[in-house]
Amino acid sequence: MKHKSVLNFSLLFYFFLFLAIYSLFFVFSTKAYAQEILVDKKEVFSSTGLPIPRFVSLSKEITNVRAGPGQQYPIRWVYKKQGLPVEVILEYDHWRKIRDHEGSEGWVYKTLLSGRRTALIRGTEVVRAYDRSPDKYPKKAKLTMVLEPLSLVSVNTCKGAMCYIEVSDLSGWIKRKSLWGVYEAEKFD
Repeated sequence: MKHKSVLNFSLLFYFFLFLAIYSLFFVFSTKAYAQEILVDKKEVFSSTGLPIPRFVSLSKEITNVRAGPGQQYPIRWVYKKQGLPVEVILEYDHWRKIRDHEGSEGWVYKTLLSGRRTALIRGTEVVRAYDRSPDKYPKKAKLTMVLEPLSLVSVNTCKGAMCYIEVSDLSGWIKRKSLWGVYEAEKFD
């Protein structure tokens, strides 16, 4: 008789253990599923009313990128360059999910971002900048600088296929398609 009660107790113990594990799995899988649903509905993450996606730049020399929107999430990596362009792809409260030029994504606090427009030179070849748009003035445009791939530039304005950029004390017009940090049809001054 004692043996049967020990067996019933063991079965009962394993049943409750299974129930507890199943409950935890259900809670965490439901939370993950709910987060996936919310990610699909961008209006939930747009707390500023600004367009999503949009390009911004890093405002600090050191920027922690986290796995989720909060300090409780682990730091995945650290940027160590102020002014790098990133693309805001989601918003949640004071946190912004960003994507860099390599396609890596993570969350940063809003004060670590700036509306200052910067870009990186795309591709594997050097890119030339001119004192005036070579599209409008092909014979009068003079070379002002040659930029290496991944050079960081400030973007002042874009008109048509050309953008006016600055690097240190140099400036010039460059083809928009050469820049990562500006959308193809985007207009700004």
